[in-house]
Amino acid sequence: MYNFSNDNPECRKIFCTTLREMMEANRDVVYLEADLAGAIGTAGLFDEFPDQAFDLGIMEANMVGVAGGMSLRGKIPFVHSFGTFATRRCADQAFMAGCYNHANIRIFGSDPGVTAEANGGTHMPFEDMGVFRSFPGMIILDIAEPNLLKAVMEKSAAQYGMYYIRFPRKWKTSYYSGVPNIEFGKGMVVRNGEDATVIASGIEVTAALHAAETLEKEGCSIRVVDMFSVKPVDADLIIRCAEETGAIVSAENHNYMGGLGSAVAETLAEECPVPFMRIGIRDSFGEVGSMPFLMEKFGISEAHIREAVKKVLMKKGA
Repeated sequence: MYNFSNDNPECRKIFCTTLREMMEANRDVVYLEADLAGAIGTAGLFDEFPDQAFDLGIMEANMVGVAGGMSLRGKIPFVHSFGTFATRRCADQAFMAGCYNHANIRIFGSDPGVTAEANGGTHMPFEDMGVFRSFPGMIILDIAEPNLLKAVMEKSAAQYGMYYIRFPRKWKTSYYSGVPNIEFGKGMVVRNGEDATVIASGIEVTAALHAAETLEKEGCSIRVVDMFSVKPVDADLIIRCAEETGAIVSAENHNYMGGLGSAVAETLAEECPVPFMRIGIRDSFGEVGSMPFLMEKFGISEAHIREAVKKVLMKKGA
């Protein structure tokens, strides 16, 4: 069972601290940055680890190409930029120097979706998971929980592969009591329920948990799954939730096409059709605004999750 806490440091602090720990323990762990050290908080790493930390300037595509070459020489690259630049600007390099070359790169895209807030539409990726989801071999993880971010960083460093990991820099709300034991390709049930299931990722997990608490007061028992692994997605868990609860809502801070909702829909259509709705951004561009305002405007707020759950329950006949 989850327990909310806001006592954790921000995700960017966890990102920096975990990187430092891994770089100290293993000289093959390297960090590549595209002139965003101030935003992410990694500035000190360049002085502390001059042979392992590199600022390649505002040349994100080149950065991913360099990471591909380094990985093929035995290094374990961690690469960071804002989600828009880490995906759209680097797509060809991630495909050719990364996936096609069977390289070993962790591409971190920060401030996904509405979490970009004041940076607005140019820095607000609603399509980033969709860009990479069709790349063969690409692992896609959507994280908005400090303990989970640490677990993902450590696990990915130990497992060879191509990764895209999106997370909000300033987020610090947690629902895991410690660093969870995770497996890529497996989701985690963070709240039990019998009437319907919300399968969520990133910031939408917290929204789904709040929605489930409110719906419980109205007599609805809602299961919540943290499907942080968008690719590979946990098809077995999706099917089990469909069979046990009979109704599914997906929720993501992303375009409702191409990301988690599409992965869940594909699984249900092929294996276990049940009443289903997708909570996601409806094929729009971003804009400047606070996160609560943007979540409401783009239809991914707690209230929208509650409404969707009620609709699938009506379809189910509950």
